[in-house]
Amino acid sequence: MGIIIALIIALIIIVVVVSAIQQHKEKIEQEQRGKAAKQKAIIDETEELLLSIANLPNNPNLVTILNTRSLNATKAMAAILPENKQLLARIKEMETRVSASKSNTSEAASEQSFTLPDSEQQLVGVLQCIKKLRLTLKSEQSKGNLDPQTFTQEDNKLSAMQLKIGVETLQKRGMIAYQKEMLGSSRQYLEKALQTIADNPIQTEYCTIKRQEISSVLEEITSALKNTNAKDAAKKAKSEEDDLDLLFQPKKKW
Repeated sequence: MGIIIALIIALIIIVVVVSAIQQHKEKIEQEQRGKAAKQKAIIDETEELLLSIANLPNNPNLVTILNTRSLNATKAMAAILPENKQLLARIKEMETRVSASKSNTSEAASEQSFTLPDSEQQLVGVLQCIKKLRLTLKSEQSKGNLDPQTFTQEDNKLSAMQLKIGVETLQKRGMIAYQKEMLGSSRQYLEKALQTIADNPIQTEYCTIKRQEISSVLEEITSALKNTNAKDAAKKAKSEEDDLDLLFQPKKKW
């Protein structure tokens, strides 16, 4: 009887141990899948950014940074899933892409030559791309994958493009309102554009040129508003004078 009880207890212990091992194994596999999914998300996001920057000025250095980010994520994923042979092929492909982007010595186009798209939808897409790129650069710099000097250089380029989008969009709306003789609305748009320039931490030649352009138009608007106000005041005075004449004119006898 004692032997049977002992066997039952041993069996229970074995079942508990096996169950614990299985649960631990499943937990590790789940954690690995989570880590792999995180790296996959980084790879997918980076690939989308590489496609999106086709709408921005040519910048081989930025392409190299993004390709390197994708390569690092692929290597991390391969370390998590060593049995996945496709990842090894992917690593070789990404290494080739990084080498190709590094060897691309074509000069990067100036962010000042960036031409804004006419479509509002395209403009929003470009702006979202720039914001994502700046967040990505900040993330890479915080991970130690990007030196501070390169980060500052590339972030300043993106910041300049972001500024240009904001300023020229406001300027365009201001000029449209001006052409429609909506002087009050035009002045608000243009004053906001000037404030956007003033708030920018880096004052470039572009800032100086745009400040002069917008200030010149604002002077014209101010002058036009003064003339309009003067005409309105004269018209109002004439109307009041006519009312007084009507009030004090001799009464007609019927």
